[in-house]
Amino acid sequence: ANICNGIKHSGVLFKNTCRYSLYTRTKLGYVFHKRQMKKARERYPAGHSKTQPTIINGIKIIPVPILLDNYSYVVIDTASNMAVVVDPADPQPVQACLEEEGVALQAVLCTHKHWDHSGGNRALKRRYGSCRVYGNAMDNIPGLTHPLSDKDTIDFGTRLHFRAFYTPGHTVGHVIYLLDGRAIGGPSSLFSGDLVFLSGCGRMFEGNASTMLSSLDTVGSLSDETLLWPGHEYAEDNLLFAAEVEPCNVVREQKLQWVLQQRGQRLCTCPSTLAEEKQYNPFLRCHSQDLHRALGLQQKQDEDWTSYRARVLEELRRRKDIYKDR
Repeated sequence: ANICNGIKHSGVLFKNTCRYSLYTRTKLGYVFHKRQMKKARERYPAGHSKTQPTIINGIKIIPVPILLDNYSYVVIDTASNMAVVVDPADPQPVQACLEEEGVALQAVLCTHKHWDHSGGNRALKRRYGSCRVYGNAMDNIPGLTHPLSDKDTIDFGTRLHFRAFYTPGHTVGHVIYLLDGRAIGGPSSLFSGDLVFLSGCGRMFEGNASTMLSSLDTVGSLSDETLLWPGHEYAEDNLLFAAEVEPCNVVREQKLQWVLQQRGQRLCTCPSTLAEEKQYNPFLRCHSQDLHRALGLQQKQDEDWTSYRARVLEELRRRKDIYKDR
């Protein structure tokens, strides 16, 4: 029987919470993930998108296209040949990248438990014996060796300094990872998993709108120059939805035209910057009066600002779910 019908997530469909539990908590989920890996490798032998590394003063960030629309990220300190990988759902292309670069894998930084982000953790741990696996213990991360709490720091050598932020909502133990730009004299880089995408945010599978808003506010508090490296190539769909809720947003329209050009050539659309996202990502704009008018929402007399913004987020997410499923 097909365990997946109904709500879409990463090419996976969940009809109800029972089937979502099967996907996230049982071996059936991993079996399904292996089938998805096989299909994606056959459909996209070279990956779903063409990517280029970004080099910031000797730190190399390589987006690795995996599955049907996911990205893993290999982050390399070229001076020491140390590497970490974020969300290696398919170990095969990640290992191929590590071997091509000739680097030693130090660790896996896992944002959350969903197989399309964690499916390769154990295989890489077996292949690279000293490799550590980081993540939040509440999320039952496969192969976890180093549980993290909010704002924990993780250092590799003298230049790779990460900070983990606890950002529940998509899952109960979701975390994001910020690579500190100060140690390398450049912008910081945020590996956001399924919390924030270019012009989008993740579904609230295991949290309510207030929880998700708090996590999104964590992103909103970071420096505008921060580079955003999301877990999926959702840019085109997200910006088309944003056009429905903020049709007069000029910055969004300009970004959409660029993304359409990129995707027409199957080119990767990341990174964006948080300064950009704050201008066109509706899920980071729950404070926007223009957005409130477009959604037909008004703050109630006895409603505090945070509760109102959570209600705006809930309505946005509801509309996006309908938009995605139609």
